[in-house]
Amino acid sequence: MSALRLKAASPLLAQQLQVTLDRKAVLRGIDVQFPVGQWTAVVGPNGAGKSTLLKALAGLLPFKGEVLLLGKSLHTHPLKLKAQQLAWLGQNDTSAGEGLSVYDTVMLGRLPHQTWFAAPSAADHAAVVLALQQTQAWDWRGRGLDALSGGERQRVLLARALAVQACVLLMDEPLASVDPPHQADWVNVVRILTAQGTTVVSVLHELNIALAADHLLVMRNGLTTHFGAAVSDASARALEAVFDHRVQVHMLNQARIASLNLGVQYKK
Repeated sequence: MSALRLKAASPLLAQQLQVTLDRKAVLRGIDVQFPVGQWTAVVGPNGAGKSTLLKALAGLLPFKGEVLLLGKSLHTHPLKLKAQQLAWLGQNDTSAGEGLSVYDTVMLGRLPHQTWFAAPSAADHAAVVLALQQTQAWDWRGRGLDALSGGERQRVLLARALAVQACVLLMDEPLASVDPPHQADWVNVVRILTAQGTTVVSVLHELNIALAADHLLVMRNGLTTHFGAAVSDASARALEAVFDHRVQVHMLNQARIASLNLGVQYKK
């Protein structure tokens, strides 16, 4: 993909982003900017660098190049301010302490807004209640996190990320273990957030849900091969190409959907 003309007004952007892990180049010079108040779905085959991209954008991995959060370099961004402005939900998140209640787990999302040893404020409690209601996890608020199923736990961790009320929300495979009805609920939450001005970036393997995003960022071999409106013909063709045409994208009831093309063999 050709280099983008980057604008500091974008809430989150990367320029010539490179990551090397175990002496292997995983990201190889990515230029991308994420529009304010829009949802971008990051898609591509296994090993494309999708999760690495999100971790680098969140400052969780060392990288070369530049990442700007609200116009400020991530290298010099004050940690507390970054934690208020950027929320993160990762794969197989183990950062929530076992033994905590669901309510207390979600309250962890308010730590960037609190001072040391201060009790949670009314605003903190209001944010936690709203996040639990948005994820349909309110009824479990008194249960222990370790007593939940995988899908229930994932919804609680999403609530923790929502409780931050950050202007940028990064989610790496947020729908893992989540059943289809609650996947639909997740989409509705994302649309509410973007309508309020939140910028959402999510790595997704659920291609039909990815096609419901505002934008698709398609990746392969540590590079971006396409960035564009999810509804565009160009995005459909890029999605088909990155999966070696094992996937077909077509229209159904005025929406784009992806289906398997079983007649084409996978190319390694």
